[in-house]
Amino acid sequence: MNKIIVLGAGMVGTAIVFDLYKEHDVTVADINASAVEKLNKKYGVKTLVLDIKNGGALQNAIANFDLVISAVPGFMGYHTLKTIIESGKNVVDISFFPENSLDLDELAKQKNITAIVDCGVAPGMDNIILGYHNAQMQVTDFVCMVGGLPKERKLPFQYKAPFSPVDVIEEYTRPARLVVNNQIVTKPALTEIEYINFDKIGTLEAFNSDGLRSLIFTMKHIPNMVEKTLRYPGHADLMMALRDGGFFNEQPITIKNTEISPLEFSSKILFKEWKLNSEDEEFTVMRIVVKGIENRKEKTITWNLFDETDKINGMSSMARTTGFTCTAAARLILTNLYSQKGIITPELIGSKKECFNFILQELKNRNVIYQLNEN
Repeated sequence: MNKIIVLGAGMVGTAIVFDLYKEHDVTVADINASAVEKLNKKYGVKTLVLDIKNGGALQNAIANFDLVISAVPGFMGYHTLKTIIESGKNVVDISFFPENSLDLDELAKQKNITAIVDCGVAPGMDNIILGYHNAQMQVTDFVCMVGGLPKERKLPFQYKAPFSPVDVIEEYTRPARLVVNNQIVTKPALTEIEYINFDKIGTLEAFNSDGLRSLIFTMKHIPNMVEKTLRYPGHADLMMALRDGGFFNEQPITIKNTEISPLEFSSKILFKEWKLNSEDEEFTVMRIVVKGIENRKEKTITWNLFDETDKINGMSSMARTTGFTCTAAARLILTNLYSQKGIITPELIGSKKECFNFILQELKNRNVIYQLNEN
């Protein structure tokens, strides 16, 4: 039985604990005492109230564990990962921080550890799928469209967030990097809106977001790559109005001699509006299109995911699809099926057929099913 510590007791952290606690000795750590206590009562796991931002305290906390899983908010993800690597611990990270994880590759190799990063649904499974096909064919085009949405469309936002509003807002403010004709092109987020029809859902809007991440560096031989976020029609225009009106600015403004950050203010307001409550049903939808040449013939491969709230276990779809991809990656390390050292992006895992099939099967076993169409 392996000793695993999960950093973060949010929705995704809870899904990770749920999927691991029966097979392993699991401890969950978070600064929120009530959150870890809830997991202790629900699953009987060990708990630790910990300020993860305190590097020294974090190093002491993880010293005796075989594997660390980082499910902390994005703004603290990079420094948390760096501390874990400096401690010489294998790690799977799903914090999706804005910094470039590959900057830590040399450190991870020096410490002789495996650090799998960005291993959720997207980034994560889209990288894994592209990595697999890149090893099988000459890829010319890659498109990933993904979103998590509530079943109930409540105006004006028509949205619920299974994670921090700050992380969601960053999708709307961070410039989107695309690859067009082998050139990295930067465009504003929320641009180039297109409308796509999906079975079981209907029409959704897709807009540019900065989701390619490591693919820009590891798959730069692919001429065209784009990632788009999916929302109900009308959401993007509303977010553009808020963004362009200054509501997402970080620079404080002064109101009645009090400084306040518009972003913090907006996040506070939107947290109430966007909070995904336990009774709220939602779904995750993703479409991945890979085009290229295989055996001298043009080929188009499409993967579709549609996953819904697990009402039996009270678990959101976004938590399931993200968390279970993470736990599949954790099992790759724990079973020595994957042992390469350094910063390991998901596309590297996908390039190995046995690892690709392992992860797909792990997800299928948990009723997270990716449908394949080829032509």
